[in-house]
Amino acid sequence: MTRNSLRKIEELATELHGTQKRKYSGDPYVTHTIRVANTVKTYGGDDTMVYAALLHDVLEDTPTTESDLISLLIDTKELNLSEAQDVVKLVKELTDVYTTDNYPGTNRKGRKELEAIRLGKVSPRAQTIKYADLLDNSEDILRNDPKFAEVYLKEKRDILKYMDSGNTSLYKKCLDSLSY
Repeated sequence: MTRNSLRKIEELATELHGTQKRKYSGDPYVTHTIRVANTVKTYGGDDTMVYAALLHDVLEDTPTTESDLISLLIDTKELNLSEAQDVVKLVKELTDVYTTDNYPGTNRKGRKELEAIRLGKVSPRAQTIKYADLLDNSEDILRNDPKFAEVYLKEKRDILKYMDSGNTSLYKKCLDSLSY
């Protein structure tokens, strides 16, 4: 991975998230995805994993489609079709399926349980990215909303019961951080 490649994918993530802000800090949303990508890189993630970490919320939080994202990645001139498809495959694995919109008759607890089961079946590479995401979100919520943190951390501990195929060291760090 070159610095230029990383910069271009980071710029793409910034562009796609646009004016979205982090809930508590008001920082540009992409600051979260950059932290997640840095964690994935620190724990030995390959280039594609780092790029997917930068883009992990794009399909969920923006109007961008899978085919849009593949095209945009190719347009950066940093990835070929196969690499772009690999990035998008990881992003898709990380995109929530059991949302209120998709399952309006299922309560939050039920949706979170179904999502945890689904995440337990995604690739080890996607699970590693999810660990980094959980870690970053947990730190943010613990710092800014201790009351909600109790609910959030329990849900994330439940996810980790199913999702244990990613990077072992990051899994342990994530588990420790959720043991609040």
